[in-house]
Amino acid sequence: MVLPFRFAVNMLEQSATGNEWRARCARAEELGYDLILVADHLGMPAPFPSLVAAAQATTRTRVGTFVLNSGFWNPALLAREVATTAALTDGRLELGLGTGYMPSEHEQAGIPFLPPRERVDHLTRTVEELKDEPSGVPLLIGGNGNRVLRLAARHADVMAFSGGRFDGDTPTVLTAEELAARVEAYAGFEKEAGREVPAERNLLIQRVVVTDDRAAAAADFLPHVPYLTQEQVLDLPILAAGTVREIADRLLGLRERLGISYFTVLDHSMEEFGPVIAELRGA
Repeated sequence: MVLPFRFAVNMLEQSATGNEWRARCARAEELGYDLILVADHLGMPAPFPSLVAAAQATTRTRVGTFVLNSGFWNPALLAREVATTAALTDGRLELGLGTGYMPSEHEQAGIPFLPPRERVDHLTRTVEELKDEPSGVPLLIGGNGNRVLRLAARHADVMAFSGGRFDGDTPTVLTAEELAARVEAYAGFEKEAGREVPAERNLLIQRVVVTDDRAAAAADFLPHVPYLTQEQVLDLPILAAGTVREIADRLLGLRERLGISYFTVLDHSMEEFGPVIAELRGA
């Protein structure tokens, strides 16, 4: 089943004032983004008040978390935040959840960083408690591990695939083949769960470079991934490099091959990616 494209911008930079934040959100809507998202990292905007302000500055754009670190949240208190934010945004909220992955942030916050199994256990409890709430907020679950994929196959409206993995605070990107393997595994878990309607599939694009010289864009990215060849870099799903038409064709290919129809970009790429949205609108 081919789903229509949706595009989101993940706002990471802290705005100096409320007016500046609202102006950025209004600009995202003007560029055609379907969602304005906020992460859950220390030193970045607090998610829920930011989303309420984003909804007030826009008329149609949905808002969401991408993604909440469930280890920071008590499930019952989170349910209260979600219900209130859903009401204040007139039903435009979408909730994204993950296990959390940065030990340094937990240390800074004074919250224990649990082993992987316990982090997934806590995410599972959080999802199960929230699914009992009557707010009806769509649920996105982000991650790559098999237990998270199985959880998403049972409960998520959106499965957000990560284009990388973390060893402590150190990131490593997934190659195109590795991401395809994760998508294939997830499809198997959906089949096991007996889902009649598959979840929407999301991918975060880490870098957007609109250029006539894709090789130069790959060369600029190579220092960040010295373990990859230039050919592998050009094939990375998290890198969208080329002309607007080339990037659009690449996203069409990812939708056709992997069923990924919902793409998120980071706020530093918001303007550059806008023409790609216009190129694909209605595709």
